[in-house]
Amino acid sequence: MVVLVIIGVLAALIVPNVLDRTDDARATAARTDVNNLMQALKLYKLDNHAFPTAEQGLQALVAKPTSPPVPPNWRPYLDKLPNDPWGRPYQYLSPGIKGEVDVMSFGADGVSGGEGKNADIGSWQ
Repeated sequence: MVVLVIIGVLAALIVPNVLDRTDDARATAARTDVNNLMQALKLYKLDNHAFPTAEQGLQALVAKPTSPPVPPNWRPYLDKLPNDPWGRPYQYLSPGIKGEVDVMSFGADGVSGGEGKNADIGSWQ
């Protein structure tokens, strides 16, 4: 009985820390993805003198846009577009609200705003 109580106490102390680590790992993965997408967008701009339009979106990093302005020096910048750690596509704004362009994940809740694990993770951070 004493062993079960000790195991219960240890589980009560350890489990919350492990669950918080999962949320931290997802946020870190999202920040890494956002940074990688921003680097690809900067290369796109260097080659084509402008960022993709909002209509062209992040898909312009994977496939050559057919809608104007068609980039003159396009090449593949990514093999495929990642989804955020919560399984949703990253958001792209051109022009951006916080920068020339913004790339973001809406966090665990999938809606703009929020705090903690629900906080937005964006290229401006």
